[in-house]
Amino acid sequence: MDSFSVPDDNSELDSHASSDRLTRSNTDIDCSTPGADSIDYSRTISSASSYSELTDDNGSTFDPPVSSPISKLVRRASPSVKKLGMKKNVDMLDWKAGSEEKAFSEIEMMKEKFSKLLLGEDMSGGGKGVCSAVALSNAITNLYATVFGHCYKLEPLPAEKKSMWRREMDCLVSVCDYIVEFFPSSQTLPDGTTLDIMATRPRSDIYLNLPALEKLDLMLLDILDCFQKTEFWYVEDDKQSLSTPSKSFRRIVQRKGEKWWLPVPCVPDTSGLSERSVKELHKRRECANQIHKAAMAINNSILTEMEVPESYTATLPKNGRVGVGDAIYRSMSTTENFSPDLLLDSLNMTSEHDALQIADRVEASMHVWLRKANMHSSSKSSWDMVKDLVADENKNQVLASRSETLLLCLKQRYPGLSQTTLDTCKIQHNKDVGQAIIESYSRVLESLAFNIVAWIEDVLFVHASVRKRSRARQEQSQ
Repeated sequence: MDSFSVPDDNSELDSHASSDRLTRSNTDIDCSTPGADSIDYSRTISSASSYSELTDDNGSTFDPPVSSPISKLVRRASPSVKKLGMKKNVDMLDWKAGSEEKAFSEIEMMKEKFSKLLLGEDMSGGGKGVCSAVALSNAITNLYATVFGHCYKLEPLPAEKKSMWRREMDCLVSVCDYIVEFFPSSQTLPDGTTLDIMATRPRSDIYLNLPALEKLDLMLLDILDCFQKTEFWYVEDDKQSLSTPSKSFRRIVQRKGEKWWLPVPCVPDTSGLSERSVKELHKRRECANQIHKAAMAINNSILTEMEVPESYTATLPKNGRVGVGDAIYRSMSTTENFSPDLLLDSLNMTSEHDALQIADRVEASMHVWLRKANMHSSSKSSWDMVKDLVADENKNQVLASRSETLLLCLKQRYPGLSQTTLDTCKIQHNKDVGQAIIESYSRVLESLAFNIVAWIEDVLFVHASVRKRSRARQEQSQ
């Protein structure tokens, strides 16, 4: 039987030679056959630097020039990735059924996302889509909605969603690896000659904010992972039985309002949570609250750095007093010791919608006063009008400063306040890719941290209600 005969030495050598030629051909084009173990989209410092390695004709690597793109700023807690061509061929004995289909589907998914980013969400291909900055901002926002949009409980994130979040966020944030700025430097040649060159380094805002955001991201996921075995549980509203005491726990929650479909946290009806669980909940709530403040601070700083669009400037009122109203204007202009807290208390706001309307009005008037102050400071006039212009300039500066203080106090009172009209306009018209990534990344982390704090407060509220009811029963029995 010829098909089962042992090949002679020459045929064996020919087969090895053919396999070597196949391996060399794959190596020359810097790719390999995609397999189950060759698809990994996470990146670290060592692997990211291989993207910019240069090779000569012999295949050996040499150092890139100083102006080459930098590698990733920080190391993410995910498996290291290697390029497809850097992986060894998968042994046929390690092959698993369905691995090729899975790898192919992941590649096709990444192709689709990459194409949408390039097209700017314009599927017609006519070039009428949004710019790259807005496309990346929308991609991060949509990814957050996909992964965390249906999370309403204090529980670990499913492994598939966590892997999806880390993998795709790593791809979207990888654009920042190549956003650099030039600075003067020197280079010494082998013969001892010193040359003055322009070297590259990460842009300052990305170098400071991106590692912090990635650290906050990991901390939030770690907080959710802590809620594996808990003394509390959740009951869906439509699945509650008459014997379940969770009906009395429905709030009653003013934060959720009319969102009756959200799950209700429940605790043991006898004594509530243990002291240890309560202590851990308070600790994690404080941690999530600090993360929320840090993400909000980064987001506010990036939004402040963004340019005010001309479309927003065209809609500003001609007079700042008309924008804020007579009551707010009198309090801001006539009071020597201006107190934003007293002013907000006198406005009698009943909902976040009212607070958002006041924030839009105050922010619009603030930019009106800032523009007038800048116009007066740069204008050239006769000596007779200098005194009046200086007085008006000082008044506009004071009003603009007080408006900024009032706006900051308003946002602190309502940490879950939606974006103002100016913030939305800045995001829609922003063309800086680095600012778009930092802003959207900080915004989604701010939202996740705020939700975690709210969920923990719901559980603590139910625990306090059960303890209060248990004490009342004990007093009645005595």
